[in-house]
This record gives sequence, C-alpha cells and structure tokens, in this order.
Amino acid sequence: MKKILTAVAAGLLIAASLCGCGKKDAADNSVEDLKARGVFVLGLDDSFPPLGFRSETQEIVGYDIDLAKEVAKRLGVEFKAQPISWEAKEQELATGNIDCIWNGLTITEERLAALSFTEPYLSNKQVLVVRNDSNYKTLADLAGKKIALQAGSSAEDAVNANEAFKSSLAEIVPLQENLTALQDLKVKGVDGVVMDSVVAEYSIKVSNLPFHVMEESLAAENYGIAFRKNDVKLTAEVQKILKEMVADGTVAEISTKWFGSDISVIKAN
Repeated sequence: MKKILTAVAAGLLIAASLCGCGKKDAADNSVEDLKARGVFVLGLDDSFPPLGFRSETQEIVGYDIDLAKEVAKRLGVEFKAQPISWEAKEQELATGNIDCIWNGLTITEERLAALSFTEPYLSNKQVLVVRNDSNYKTLADLAGKKIALQAGSSAEDAVNANEAFKSSLAEIVPLQENLTALQDLKVKGVDGVVMDSVVAEYSIKVSNLPFHVMEESLAAENYGIAFRKNDVKLTAEVQKILKEMVADGTVAEISTKWFGSDISVIKAN
C-alpha cells in the first residue's frame, strides 16, 4: 500500500511539474491584451495621500495617479483609478479586476515571489507618528501603550517583524485607512500610529496636524508597481516608459508638484 501511494504521489508531482512548465512557457500577451481592452486599470487605496487620494471634489488625485496617467497616455490607452480594499489587493489583481497595484506598495521577498514588480520608484520608511504633546522619543517609550495601523499594510509587517516592540505594546488597533488612524491619534484614542513616512509627513504638513514623526523608524523600504506574475512584458513596458519619463523630465516635474522636489529613485538607464 505504501509503495502504491508513493508511486501515485510521484506521478502527481511529475504531472504538476509538467503543468507548471507549460504555464511558464505560455505566451505573454499582457501588453497586447491591455491595448485591446483600451483601459489601464490601477488598483489603489484612495486614502493614501499624496500618492493616491480623494480631492475636495472627490476626484482621485496624487503622485502615483499623475505618473500612471502619463504611462497610460504613452501606452495609447485610457486610464482608470479603481479603489480597492488594501487587504484584498492581491486577489483583485489575480481575478483581473485591476491591471496593477500602484499605490505605495512595498517590495518584499514574499511579494516578489508572487507578483511581477517594476524597479523601485520611491523610497520610504515605516515610522511612528505621535502627538506633539507627548513625551515619546523612542520606540521603547511606547511600551504599554496603544498604537494603530492600516490592516494588511507594510506598517503591520514592520511591527510584526519587530517582536520586542510588538510585545511591549498594550494593544495594536488595525484599521482600514491611515487617515482614520490619524483621527484616532488626534482624539487620543491611540498613543501612536505606525505608517509610511511619505504619507505621514505630507498629511501632517497639509492638514496642519499637531503631530510629529519620531526619529527612530521601524523599517526602510522601497515602493514598486506590481503586476500579475505572468504579465512580465507589461511590467517591462511600464518600466521602459517610466525611464523615458525620467529622461525627458516628466517624473521630476510630477515629483516637484507633490513633494516640492524630485525624490524619485527611478533610474533613467
């Protein structure tokens, strides 16, 4: 019986291997398919300023949006920003509801194994935002305190990776949006918020919030644009266009519009 089971298992492994090879060798028509559809659909959390968020008129705007609109234009297709649940972002991509995840998505080893990524386009850190009237200077000062963060985000990953910091906390409150977390901090519902430095610094400045970013950070990271694992040609085409946009000054212009200077890390060559 054991030998029979072993033989069956071996057969299944061979079949799985053959299926995998066939899938890997399948034609990549991602660019042609996109152009045939005529619409480049970007998946995002629409409360992530200044990368992608709602303006006062409820229009979705931001740094990533401006970059993506120009990419779509150069691809010869229309652009559509599609708000999604950040916790379900990979599922939205896998089911074809969106063409890419482009909204401050951190490049990680786990995601690289499952998705097709461009090179980094922005650098970022996971930081702690605290009220100006607090005495917190270091991560250790938050021991026994309550923090908030966005569920399914890199902030959550950074906290989980720092076991000493995580275990020192009294409570971690997962929320759907960073802006909700900042509101909780404002009304003293939490003592701090772990979030992206890019978003934190912009939100504090624009909204004139009585907060500051602590100097000690949790993790340094890079943002990339993610596509389905087999959409390698589309990933490469978008990367090529971004490099062209760096060379002709378009990226610098868009970055200066949102950040006051060119902070892009996209390489022209």
